[in-house]
Amino acid sequence: RLEHTFLSSCSGRRQVGAPLLAGAGEPRTALEQGRLQFVQIPKNMVMSFRVSDLQMLLGFVGRSKSGLKHELVTRALQLVQFDCSPELFKKIKELYETRYAKKSSEPVPQPHRPMDPLTMHSTYDRAGTVPRTPLSGPNIDYPVLYGKYLNGLGRLPAKTLKPEVRLVKLPFFNMLDELLKPTELVPQNSEKLQESPCIFALTPRQVELIRNSRELQPGIKAVQVVLRICYSDTSSPQEDQYPPNIAVKVNHSYCSVPGYYPSNKPGVEPKRPCRPINLTHLMYLSSATNRITVTWGNYGKSYSVALYLVRQLTSSELLQRLKTIGVKHPELCKALVKEKLRLDPDSEIATTGVRVSLICPLVKMRLSVPCRAETCAHLQCFDAVFYLQMNEKKPTWTCPVCDKPAPY
Repeated sequence: RLEHTFLSSCSGRRQVGAPLLAGAGEPRTALEQGRLQFVQIPKNMVMSFRVSDLQMLLGFVGRSKSGLKHELVTRALQLVQFDCSPELFKKIKELYETRYAKKSSEPVPQPHRPMDPLTMHSTYDRAGTVPRTPLSGPNIDYPVLYGKYLNGLGRLPAKTLKPEVRLVKLPFFNMLDELLKPTELVPQNSEKLQESPCIFALTPRQVELIRNSRELQPGIKAVQVVLRICYSDTSSPQEDQYPPNIAVKVNHSYCSVPGYYPSNKPGVEPKRPCRPINLTHLMYLSSATNRITVTWGNYGKSYSVALYLVRQLTSSELLQRLKTIGVKHPELCKALVKEKLRLDPDSEIATTGVRVSLICPLVKMRLSVPCRAETCAHLQCFDAVFYLQMNEKKPTWTCPVCDKPAPY
C-alpha cells in the first residue's frame, strides 16, 4: 500500500540510460525516498529483463528457472522485495548493464536527496528491527536479513564451478520444481547442535498445484513440498541420509521426522528410515515467505539439504506405468532359456532343464503380474503388485530371489 501511494504521487520522471530505469520527482518523506532507492531501482531493472536474463538471475540464487515469463518475473520481484542482498543487487545491475550495453563506469541513477536511515521489518518477525549492511556505493543501506538463505549466510553461489551434490531419483516422487538446490549445511560455530535457516516463497502456480491436487490420505495432498537431506558427496547420486539430532521447524511449528525402527538383536543399533520430509501442511499456501529451520548435530560429517515440489505417486500408478513401458517380448525370455540350456564344450556339466515356480517368493501366492529386474540373471519371477506395495511402505528395492538391487 505504501509503495502504491508513493508511485502514484511521483511525477515528472526523466529518462536516464535505458527504458524502465528512471529517476523520480522529489519524494515527500524520507521513508518514500528510501523506499525508492532500495526497492524501485532493482525492481525496474528486473521488469526490463528478458526470459534469459530472468533465468540467469534465478539460477544465480539457486531458485527454479522453469515457468512462463510472468512467473519468472514474479519470482524475481519476490527476491527484490524480501531477499535483496548486496550480491543480488550487484548481479541485477550486471545483467541490466549487459542487457543495454551500458558502460561499467556509468552509475545507477539515484534520487536527488541522500537517503536517511531506513528500518525494515521482517515478514516473519514484525516486532524487531533488522540491522543494515552498507553496499559499496553512496547512501545505500541493505538489511542483512534480506538475501539470507541457508545457514543464515548471504548465500549466493560463487562463480567458480564445482561439482553439485545429486540425489537419487525416487520412483514414488515425480519432481515438478526444484525450490532449493542441494546446499551444504555449514556449522556457524564449534557447538555440536547447529541451526540452519532457509527462506523462500511459493509462486502462484505452485500454490495452485498444491491446492488443486487430490488427497492421498486425509490432510495429505498428492503435490507436496518435501525436504531431502543427504551426505555432501559429489562422486555419485546420494540416497537420503539424516544427520544426528535432526529437527525441522516450518514457520512456527515443528515437523514430524520418521523415527527409528526397533531392533530385536542385542548390541545392534536401531535403524532410521531416511525419507523425504513432507512440509506442505505447515507452510503458507500463498505468496507469503516461508521460513524453514533445520537443527542438526555437527559430528564431523557433511550434509546437504534440498527442497523440491513433487507429486507423490501410488503403487497402482507405478504398476500401470510398468505395464505400459516395461513389458518384455516373449521371444526375449525364450532366448534367455536357450542361453542357459546351451551346451558349453569346455564344461563337463550340462544343464538339461530349468525349473521356475509360479508361486511368488514374497507372499507365497500365485503370480498375478510376474516380473524381475533387468539386472537379474535368474528366470524366477516375483509379483510386481506386492513388490511395489511393499516398497511403497518401506522402500528397499531388493530382489526377493537373489537379494541384489532391483530398482524400479
